[in-house]
Amino acid sequence: MRDRIRDNGLSLFFLAIFVLALVGQSIAGYQMNNEELLDHGRPPIDFWSFVWSSDFLVDVAENWQSEFLQFFLFIAATIWFIQRGSPESKKPGDEGPGSDADQLVGRHARPDSPLWARIGGWRSALYGNSLLIVMGTVFLLSWLAQSLGGLVVMNEENAMHAAPALTWLEYIGSADFWNRTLQNWQSEFLAVGTMVAFSIYLRQRGSSESKPVGAPHHESSVESD
Repeated sequence: MRDRIRDNGLSLFFLAIFVLALVGQSIAGYQMNNEELLDHGRPPIDFWSFVWSSDFLVDVAENWQSEFLQFFLFIAATIWFIQRGSPESKKPGDEGPGSDADQLVGRHARPDSPLWARIGGWRSALYGNSLLIVMGTVFLLSWLAQSLGGLVVMNEENAMHAAPALTWLEYIGSADFWNRTLQNWQSEFLAVGTMVAFSIYLRQRGSSESKPVGAPHHESSVESD
């Protein structure tokens, strides 16, 4: 058990802090939501009603969709674009999806390669793009959930002010939707861009996201001899 925890420590660490942050968000959001209800002369709701509400859904979904969009674009961009000196990039000249030999696909696969990498054909092609497919799918589903939850919240606010309800198409064309969306996108793009750029010149000893401390600035990646 100790070895399994050690071998999966990075995933378990982020899972634990994700759950703690989500619980913390739900508690803070619940308190803020009830304060707003009282300010409008409406009765407060219980905690679980808030957790299943559109108010909580839209707050969670708008962050999830921006995170998965960030990684979707980063994974796709690093296929074709390079940044000399960054460990987040392939070496100049290595642009593109690589050959079957480089990717250990089909007859070039090893005995311990994943099954769909060994058998070739459409299954290897699908498996070879599975990370982008899953990231893109989660982004689209989160974006859809954000838009639906945001629509409900917007129409509830409109009803309180005797304003007409919006359709889904009207809402996704509204300033409210794009304000929620773009304020998350710009921060994610900034974070990825600065990580790529800072890692050219800065180091963190012991981190797989950093080059070795003594590696030259111009090297994009350092291979073990």
